[in-house]
Amino acid sequence: MTIQIGDKVPSVNFKKITADGLVDVPSDDYFKGRKVALFSVPGAFTPTCSAQHVPSFVGNADALKAKGVSAVACVSVNDAFVMKAWGEAQDVGDAVEMLADGNGEFARATGLTLDASGFGLGERSTRFSMIIDDGKLSQLNVESNPSEMDVSSAEHMLGQL
Repeated sequence: MTIQIGDKVPSVNFKKITADGLVDVPSDDYFKGRKVALFSVPGAFTPTCSAQHVPSFVGNADALKAKGVSAVACVSVNDAFVMKAWGEAQDVGDAVEMLADGNGEFARATGLTLDASGFGLGERSTRFSMIIDDGKLSQLNVESNPSEMDVSSAEHMLGQL
């Protein structure tokens, strides 16, 4: 079943590379007490994700924060090392935090998976964006076609805040 507005966000551990190495980022802690704009992409370094989705949120991070968002995060079913390298290649700086859902636990727990095995990518997360307010889902924007980016953009999200 797909997560619904008002639901608590699933308890999972994202992974992230920091100055201290590979660390767990518990979703319960990450989303507690703040409003987070989270967007998900099918894969790091893929065309639409790199050319449109990440740049949409990097370019609008300040505008989202001006509307009450505390943090902007990108999640993908990739490992933390890939997410770190992709963030550097995309020059996200402090605008977007890159979180790895390497085993697809968050994707499966939210019901927002994509079978990308036809492309050699296996099970992934579909393309979406969401607003999480103190651990609860308040907005959800899922693309009907994960190779396109219409409702999951930062520009669309700005209209929802």
